Amino acid sequence: MRVAFYAPMKSPNHPVPSGDRLMARLLIRALELAGHEVDVASEFRTYTATPEAAAALEPAIRAELERLQWKWKSAPQPELWFCYHPYYKSPDPFGPAISAEFAIPYVTAEASYAAKRDRTGWAAVQKPVGEAIMRAAVSISFTERDQAGLAAAFPEARLAHLKPFIDTALFEAVSPTPDPHRLMTVAMMRAGDKMESYVMLAKALRLIGDRPWTLAVIGDGPMRQEVQALFAGLSNRVEWLGERNAVEIAELLGRGGIYVWPGCGEAYGLAYLEAQAAGLPVVAQETAGVPAVVEAEVTGLLTPDGDVAAYASAVAALLDDRERRDAMGQAARRFVLEERSLAMAARVLDGILQDNTATGVT
Repeated sequence: MRVAFYAPMKSPNHPVPSGDRLMARLLIRALELAGHEVDVASEFRTYTATPEAAAALEPAIRAELERLQWKWKSAPQPELWFCYHPYYKSPDPFGPAISAEFAIPYVTAEASYAAKRDRTGWAAVQKPVGEAIMRAAVSISFTERDQAGLAAAFPEARLAHLKPFIDTALFEAVSPTPDPHRLMTVAMMRAGDKMESYVMLAKALRLIGDRPWTLAVIGDGPMRQEVQALFAGLSNRVEWLGERNAVEIAELLGRGGIYVWPGCGEAYGLAYLEAQAAGLPVVAQETAGVPAVVEAEVTGLLTPDGDVAAYASAVAALLDDRERRDAMGQAARRFVLEERSLAMAARVLDGILQDNTATGVT
């Protein structure tokens, strides 16, 4: 099929790296691997921090919709609209209208709806998200938690599940040579959940200062100085590697021992899959979507949400037990390479589309 792909929160062509951008790119590659022709329909970003800002976008949204409608009156029309990650701060104002005008299926991936947001001024912005989920030929969730949320909000919606995945090619080329005492972290340095995880990680590592660990941090961002300040006094044990490309990250992870990232508020965290693909067991919190990408007690250890002492103990447990660390690392690598690869996702995704869009019009 000719697929019009749209990511209202962040285009796959956006210059700033993030998990959202990576997943958008992975979905496009999975669609292409399954034989579909994918076109990024629009670069228009609907993400806004306030409902008032969302209202201010309306004139530009109307102009962009008209552009798309005119574009496909002469060019080959898409046969499916695929929207990645519509939610109350970044709805899809184009897909439902385009799919209705050209009589093509409408599909969402990682859509979310939070009724509580309607009570905080977002009701008008969030309403079209719910309407889009209801009209969709299928809405694809990446975690059972998210799918259950959609099912509760929209019992009649057509839902499917695609487990989070990565392109494993770079990691298949890596031969892990782990340093069992080298802790690894890959994360942007920005406010919000990322900063909360850095705060928790710094607190936890101070509790196990008697262990022979070092920490290598891959990442950068606007709060770099604040993040580094959290680890004051540990400078001889922390290596700041900055932003690295995908090849470098795979190689660096392959030389690490344990992947440490608490994961405050993580939707799921593709970095966890990358670390495991490189042969690292994970220590994270059992929170949000993290259990969708880490098999507890098999490929990593998951601790109670917000419990710094438990998190520190879990890291210490793997530092103290080389045999357990090695077994978990090997299981982690098998888990991702065999079950969470791009090729596997392409087959599952194509099956979902074939099962739910065969009749053409939603």
